[in-house]
Amino acid sequence: MHIEEWLQAIPPGWLCALVALVIGLESLGIPLPGEIVLVSAALLSAKGVVSPVWVGVCASAGAIIGDSIGYMIGRKGGKPLFERLGRRFPKHFGPKHIAKGEHYFHRFGVWAVFVGRFIALLRILAGPLAGALRMPYWKFLVANVLGGIVWACGTTAALFYLGQAADRWLKGFSWVGLAVAVLFGIGTTWFLKRRAASALDEGDLEGVVRGPVDV
Repeated sequence: MHIEEWLQAIPPGWLCALVALVIGLESLGIPLPGEIVLVSAALLSAKGVVSPVWVGVCASAGAIIGDSIGYMIGRKGGKPLFERLGRRFPKHFGPKHIAKGEHYFHRFGVWAVFVGRFIALLRILAGPLAGALRMPYWKFLVANVLGGIVWACGTTAALFYLGQAADRWLKGFSWVGLAVAVLFGIGTTWFLKRRAASALDEGDLEGVVRGPVDV
């Protein structure tokens, strides 16, 4: 079952709570698909399954609280915490990931917390890493609150209006337009296959690879 279908089967109140929980756990350092859950919930709000306001509020709360808990964990555990996590979960907390996260913090300072909300790697590391690097909590809190609200509410609003626009467009899409789109897709596929076959016959593998980029 697709995640959107699974979420649609959950009552609206529990759905919002789940959004907050998953995003909160991801923000404190547990690698979970927080952004996927938020996107799916926002698209469901465009279908009237759940209120977009509550999706944005719960996602913001989860992001802010989760990052704050992650900050406290990182401040208490320090860098040795990441060394232990790196040995157990090298895919998410390996030395390269931590080094890249520290680079962002040393280069951008408190902005790394704000911008990190929009970057998959930093969304997991931002809170714990800010604590381990002893960033002043008040600076972290301001960036955390602003980043969480902008990311959660902005994503929800954008996908809500985009989903509604797409729904109206599909309802007004005529069968003639659909037929034209299908024929265009078939024609494009046939042309690309002929071009690839011709290039292979001539031994021009580079042309096959470069072709779509040139277009």
